Amino acid sequence: MKRWFLSILLTLACTWTWAQNTNEPFKGHLYNKEYKVYLHINFYQNNILIPGQELFGQVAGYFGADLDSRKWIFTNVTLKDNHTAALLVTNDYGSEDLEATLTAQPDGTFVFEQGKGSTIKFAIQRKWQKMPRRLVFVKQ
Repeated sequence: MKRWFLSILLTLACTWTWAQNTNEPFKGHLYNKEYKVYLHINFYQNNILIPGQELFGQVAGYFGADLDSRKWIFTNVTLKDNHTAALLVTNDYGSEDLEATLTAQPDGTFVFEQGKGSTIKFAIQRKWQKMPRRLVFVKQ
């Protein structure tokens, strides 16, 4: 009886967690393995703190790289629908900015496309590495 009750409870908890994730696709940690870059986002509560850069306060999210401490901050986010977000992005110095879109795909991936403005770049092994205009991320 205990096992049956625990298995039902666990199943309900897993279902509830899965349902929450599909209702809020723009929340969590997204990763691109090829370029070793990531997005840490919460476009619903805008409550992300950038590690080591708490001076900026709570933001909608940021774009970072495993091999560089610089961050590109999402300063303004507009949810067009449940699958598309328009972003205004600036680097952590405020010297470069751009427009971008983030789209949740039916297969569970996310497509980040840079629009007008600067190109996102990171210092990798003492050289600037520009990110492609279109990157595919996977939720972790």
